[in-house]
Amino acid sequence: MRWETFAHDADVGVRGFGATLGEAFAAAATALTAVITDPHRVTPRESVAISCAAPDYELLLVDWLNALIYEMATRHMLFSHFEVEIADLQLMAQAFGEPIDVERHQPAAEIKGASFCALEVSRHGDEWLAQCVVDV
Repeated sequence: MRWETFAHDADVGVRGFGATLGEAFAAAATALTAVITDPHRVTPRESVAISCAAPDYELLLVDWLNALIYEMATRHMLFSHFEVEIADLQLMAQAFGEPIDVERHQPAAEIKGASFCALEVSRHGDEWLAQCVVDV
């Protein structure tokens, strides 16, 4: 499982790769955290359950990332570890993190939402890709 961010005009793209669709979605979530802070600075102390469903994998990725953004904003938390299961276009996940500590986490950006720009969920050989652009 690996993740990366990529530049996109005034926004930032997030990209996750994994052997399973769930791993790719988890890696994309880690990339989402990386837009804000170094994920290694976030201790996975507390767990938050998140679930969503959509008519296709691309919309499911957008819903997943927007659910994380909502949880970060309303709980004032950052997440660094994700356990994601996807079956029949339904996602069930646990996001592990901690309350934001501005001094330690040094947040660099606030994410407003995941967009449909550069949205892709696909399989390439034995690896899944999950990516989109997030509005910062």
